[in-house]
Amino acid sequence: MNFNGFPLILTGCVMKRLNKILPILCVPVLLATAACSSTGNKEDTKTEVDTPVETLYTNAAAAMDAKNYREATRLFQEVERQHPYSEWAVRAELMAAYAQYESMRYDEAILSLDRFVELHPGHKDIDYALYLKSLCFYEQISDVARDQYMTDEALKAFDTLIRRFPDSRYTRDAILKRDLTLDHLAGKEMEIGRYYLTRGEINASINRFRVVVRDYQTTTHVPEALHRLVEAYITLGLTDEATRVAAVLGYNYPGSSWYEDTYELLDPAMRQKIMDERGFVDRTVDSLFKPN
Repeated sequence: MNFNGFPLILTGCVMKRLNKILPILCVPVLLATAACSSTGNKEDTKTEVDTPVETLYTNAAAAMDAKNYREATRLFQEVERQHPYSEWAVRAELMAAYAQYESMRYDEAILSLDRFVELHPGHKDIDYALYLKSLCFYEQISDVARDQYMTDEALKAFDTLIRRFPDSRYTRDAILKRDLTLDHLAGKEMEIGRYYLTRGEINASINRFRVVVRDYQTTTHVPEALHRLVEAYITLGLTDEATRVAAVLGYNYPGSSWYEDTYELLDPAMRQKIMDERGFVDRTVDSLFKPN
């Protein structure tokens, strides 16, 4: 044996001591080696056994029935993870999103639905995926005093479904909810317009009321918006504009209580002018946005 280039001479006494120590030192080393070898063999031979897809899907459906939506989500996602190429996997993607929606985890559901639409653009249930995404936004709509981001997103999502799938069985409900969404947005504009009007910021209020009349003609807020416009124009001394708007209000909403309130605001000359021009002037709502 050499040590740093020099021969190492072992005496008989040293050799006897080494012969007694070496077997003791070797035992732990051998045990450790055996253990590592055993562990390595187990890891090498271990294989994950997938749960049958029918079992996973059945268990997920049972969790849904029990309203255990988090567990249902996990199990539906396991279907996709363990059996990505099975016919059950695509269905499980959509069901996982539905479970997220039911548990009001809307952000997660929207991400899952966007992924479904992107991965399966030609799937027969794309209309349902778009409808479910719309509901995720719709059910987060807050009152008109708050930010209306979710309302805007719901409107866009419903419009997408209605445009792409006009004959879908979900479209009728989507149209109804879209109209309610529009009404909500119009209500927000009205709230801001009234606020400006009470503070004497007349031009700012007029801009808001005109938005309602122009962009939300199918909503319930239009008669009031027209009345508020008459009120604002009279405040500014713009009697011709006030008369013109009052005529449109009376023609399109003759039985409205807002027209009764408007009529009370008009002086006799303005009322007479409306009567004199009846039948000769365009009184549609759109006429308010045409050049004089």
